[in-house]
Amino acid sequence: RALLRKPKLLLFDEATSALDSLTEEEITDTIRAISHEGNQITILIAHRLSTIMHADRIFVLEKGEVVENGSHEILLQEKGLYYAMWRQQIGERKTKVLTT
Repeated sequence: RALLRKPKLLLFDEATSALDSLTEEEITDTIRAISHEGNQITILIAHRLSTIMHADRIFVLEKGEVVENGSHEILLQEKGLYYAMWRQQIGERKTKVLTT
């Protein structure tokens, strides 16, 4: 219903946290499609990094402070906190594939 109003701001707070990986992927694809076709700002709040990896800009928070920001690719290249969380969640094998 919210999408029918064509809001200027969409906020998704842990929208996929309780979903299985297939449903998460479907929801993420839908959010991405809506974000690209619309003229609004979309904010995704997530602990599961696979949900946000396609975002234009990612803000990494630690203890309430922004400690890193950038695209998924840039944050992986910086090998900071985001990189460490990505390796922990996704696995070292996929990290090597995505950064080469």
